[in-house]
Amino acid sequence: MDKFFKITERGSTVRTEILAGITTFITMAYILPVNMGILSQAGLNEGGVFLATALSACIGTMLMGLWAGMPFAQAPGMGLNAFFTYTVVFAMGFSPSFALAAVLVEGCIFLVLSLTGIRSKLLTAIPKQLRLAISAGIGLFIMFIGFQNSGIIVGGATLVEVNPNLTQAGVFLALVGIAITVILWMKKVKGALLIGIFLTWFLGMAAQGIGWYQVNPEAGAYSLFPSALISFTSFSGLAETFGLCFSGLRDAFASGKNITQFIMVTLTFLYVDIFDTLGTFAGVATKAKMIDENGNFPGVNQAFASDAVATTVGAILGTSTVTTFVESASGVEEGGRTGLTAVTTAILFLLAVPFFPVIGAIPSFATAPALVVVGIMMCEPMEEFEWSKVEALVPGVFAIIFMVVGYSISAGIMFGILFYLLVRVVQGKAKEPGIVMWVLGALFLFKLFIFPLL
Repeated sequence: MDKFFKITERGSTVRTEILAGITTFITMAYILPVNMGILSQAGLNEGGVFLATALSACIGTMLMGLWAGMPFAQAPGMGLNAFFTYTVVFAMGFSPSFALAAVLVEGCIFLVLSLTGIRSKLLTAIPKQLRLAISAGIGLFIMFIGFQNSGIIVGGATLVEVNPNLTQAGVFLALVGIAITVILWMKKVKGALLIGIFLTWFLGMAAQGIGWYQVNPEAGAYSLFPSALISFTSFSGLAETFGLCFSGLRDAFASGKNITQFIMVTLTFLYVDIFDTLGTFAGVATKAKMIDENGNFPGVNQAFASDAVATTVGAILGTSTVTTFVESASGVEEGGRTGLTAVTTAILFLLAVPFFPVIGAIPSFATAPALVVVGIMMCEPMEEFEWSKVEALVPGVFAIIFMVVGYSISAGIMFGILFYLLVRVVQGKAKEPGIVMWVLGALFLFKLFIFPLL
């Protein structure tokens, strides 16, 4: 084991690696109930999504540990699952099978880009400042979703407003949960997000016990008490999501209009995932002291290929794009330096499968605090944002505002890139963005002005 994982060579021990893997799992296990909650809103079976989430996380993380030898963990990514449900399914009106087909194709493209080494060279295509703004915009979008799911933000005369009745059980408990989770996160408590979810849920069960929280399935208020501790019923749910992407692929080519939309959706998934993953890799690898003076680190192509395989498998199982989680840094901080850390995390995701009844009973107001704090975490890189430079400020603000107000990650990326190109032209630096950015700009202009006429 020591020789295979290079444990001693990297200055670690078996005990340290296992503890680091446990820590990583605790900090990112919130994705199981959160991803299930978000994707089930798109019409996918809850049990199927839960099992697809756990299995794709297990497969991707296991590959990361055994093949790439990295202490990084993977799972369906936040932001990408929101784009899947709220943009592709809700805003654009496509079926979840259509969205899964786009994820499948994205995964296949990713695999080719990873194995050929092209993917590692794409980081320079979109400027750093715009990537920082896109990350923050996705974070604020996720926060907004958390506020909506918990009932803190509701529709009103001004399109949206703060719920005038914050004393409703679910709404009040969500606010309490957000406060608890923020405090735990500030105090750097391991597993702060997961602890916040369970504490809020337990408070909800107490509220149901005293009659404050009223069970009303017609209003979407279900019992907060799990029907069982252990069950394998999620396997029957997987039957409804497994292979759904293939029917979506068939539907995508049913008409010329669908093909164009399918390409745009796939490209959006592709680019959001590329830069989200590259940023996470760079940050966590730096923390693990794996990056050399030239910015390279060992096993990078295998690492990229691991999440490409996981994304492809995840799409077939029935979940959104799998990506490397920034929470992997928690395991690195505990001393994880080898693939054994990732293998440990992967095993724990597999062991979580029988506990579907417990995780399935967790309400949206209990997962909302995790969404809010994840959103805050995604805004952290903005400390590097160059606010005084117009080429950063203008496209950055457009990217953020269109993501949140337009309720669309793809719209934010589109307008961010278009206004970046506009600013560079006005500055007399039209050549600086590069060919990739101009190709993207042309595609977005086509989508805005030509596609609606087709």
